[in-house]
Amino acid sequence: MTTSKTDLALYVHWPFCVSKCPYCDFNSHVVDHVDHGVWRDALLKELAFEAARNPDATLQSIFFGGGTPSLMDAATTKAVIDAAKIHWTPIDDLEVTLEANPGTVDLERFSAFHAAGVNRLSLGVQSLDDDQLKFLGRRHSAAEARAAVKEAGQAFDRLSFDLIYARPDQTAAQWESELSDALELLSSADGGHLSCYQLTIEEHTPFKKDHDRGVFILPDEDGGSDLFDLTQDILIAAGLPSYEVSNHARENDACRHNVHVWQGGAYAGIGPGAHGRIRQGETMLATQRLKPPAQWLKRVAQDEHGSQSETVLTAQQRGEELVMLSMRLTQGLDLNRLEALTGLSRYDIVSQENLASLEIEGLINITSDKVQTTSRGRLVLNGIVQAVLR
Repeated sequence: MTTSKTDLALYVHWPFCVSKCPYCDFNSHVVDHVDHGVWRDALLKELAFEAARNPDATLQSIFFGGGTPSLMDAATTKAVIDAAKIHWTPIDDLEVTLEANPGTVDLERFSAFHAAGVNRLSLGVQSLDDDQLKFLGRRHSAAEARAAVKEAGQAFDRLSFDLIYARPDQTAAQWESELSDALELLSSADGGHLSCYQLTIEEHTPFKKDHDRGVFILPDEDGGSDLFDLTQDILIAAGLPSYEVSNHARENDACRHNVHVWQGGAYAGIGPGAHGRIRQGETMLATQRLKPPAQWLKRVAQDEHGSQSETVLTAQQRGEELVMLSMRLTQGLDLNRLEALTGLSRYDIVSQENLASLEIEGLINITSDKVQTTSRGRLVLNGIVQAVLR
């Protein structure tokens, strides 16, 4: 997948959730009431603002993230999709993804989102075990998760769901059993994508406090690595190899929106806390919206956008960001693309000496101007990125 200078993706952030999960550090909020009409108007205003400064873009994808976008009124979803298609020229097979949580949707709502223009659904299942769902602070049950996957499979041609592993005291046998269960469920719904994330402890979350107090202990580094390797082996055998560190898909079922972003493609971000990377002439502008929903709404009403900051990225910053993102992908970093997007020599950005050392250590492969992590390298990806950058 390659992108041109006119290609643009759209990210829409819906900040509301039924409850806040104890591991989550996303910009999500629990409120008693949402005025969907007010929010629809605000999102459309901010979308129009972005369209005005990117008037000739080709729309590659739309992604509704959060928060819990399945709490959004389907009429709002449709309004945003329709407006984006009017503002920009959509590609013929435009991918439109919406994140959903079991317990917030049923077949009727799935059908409404599909009618609104959503053609890919990503479900936050996280576990198929009731005790583990309770530990993770999820509001749905395993039965509700299974029902949601099956109903989503009836409404959408493209389906994905998430699982969290490397949980406290989780054994390889338990994870293997849960993955087998998940694959059977995914297959029954004709889904082709599975995201498997290791549980991490994020700052300023309830889990951080509990972990520091010793309330629970996560698997050590070796234990986490073993579970990661097991995940790769099982999903490769099932026909869902990884195309990114945590994301697995059948052929042609990768999330095109995320791949576009990881390859350094431009994307507009609207909604509270949304980030964006938009082209302004020959430069790339890093944008961020205000996080607090009330502040964002007020700013949009005043200025037609809720910007918190906008920063012109230098060529060096652009290159470093591209290295960090694209090294996550199985296809790796394209050094020719790095030069084309930054105007710099590849060795102004990456260390030739360190690349050679990492290849000798068996952590990366360098072929046809591409740098790809090996299975061993993916376990220490952050260290590799730090070593690759000059």
